[in-house]
Amino acid sequence: MWSGPRNLSTALMRSWGSRPDCHVVDEPFYAFYLDRTGLPHPGRDDVLASQSTDWRTVVDGLTRQSIPDGKTVLFQKHMTHHMLPEIDLSTMDGLRHAFLIREPAEVLLSYSKVRGEPTLEDVGLLRQLELFERFGGPVVDAHDLLRNPAATLSRLCAELGITYDPAMLNWPAGPRSTDGVWGEHWYAGVWASTGFDRPRASAVDVPVSLRSLLQRCQAYYDTMAEHRLIA
Repeated sequence: MWSGPRNLSTALMRSWGSRPDCHVVDEPFYAFYLDRTGLPHPGRDDVLASQSTDWRTVVDGLTRQSIPDGKTVLFQKHMTHHMLPEIDLSTMDGLRHAFLIREPAEVLLSYSKVRGEPTLEDVGLLRQLELFERFGGPVVDAHDLLRNPAATLSRLCAELGITYDPAMLNWPAGPRSTDGVWGEHWYAGVWASTGFDRPRASAVDVPVSLRSLLQRCQAYYDTMAEHRLIA
């Protein structure tokens, strides 16, 4: 699942992790990304200590090793901006790909509350579009997921050739052993949740300082949204 930050991707990971046949992997390229960029993300040292910083090692674990605990579905949650140009994307050609998008105004407002003013690279929308053009696959809009999770997840599963399981709709509150070590900085909302919340009805007021970035992001989002699943 290719997503940008603050797209409800961790809630979707929770959903898949609620299936008894599914093992989830949380942002396995994060340490590689931080090592190469030197960015001062919250919990940086812990992230670097928790994962390999060699993208080849990461890919090998995702594509060549067996799924743990005898499970049959492996859900990989990826941040698109973690996929720096040096990664050979052909190593992931054999996987099934899907994309999670969200209205950029909501993304920017949510991101800025955790890590100040984001950049285009931080939110990963351009890279997400590039990955979509490279791999293809179903596109899920976060609003559709919140509005009608059962129908949206059922359609997504059908597109991926996986049987839908109603267990994907709910989960116990709290952290999981499969959460990345950065969860304490980013996952408060998911840790408090037990399912998908209803979408907010009110408009999002983006600060003036982010409106130029919003315009750029909106164009990439709109292109992706043309392909979103309609449940």
